[in-house]
Amino acid sequence: MSKNQMKSALEQMKYEVANEVGVNLKQGYNGDLTAKENGTVGGYMVKKMFDRYYQNSSK
Repeated sequence: MSKNQMKSALEQMKYEVANEVGVNLKQGYNGDLTAKENGTVGGYMVKKMFDRYYQNSSK
């Protein structure tokens, strides 16, 4: 996977996770979000990455 593909995949995951946890993340400026909201999105992204890694490594 190229660097651009990886970046695009992470961006897509960020918006998917934000939608799942109810954070109104939009394109561009998001300075109106709280640290808690941003941390929730980041935390769930890390959790999903670990879950996918462990699912793929157990195959």
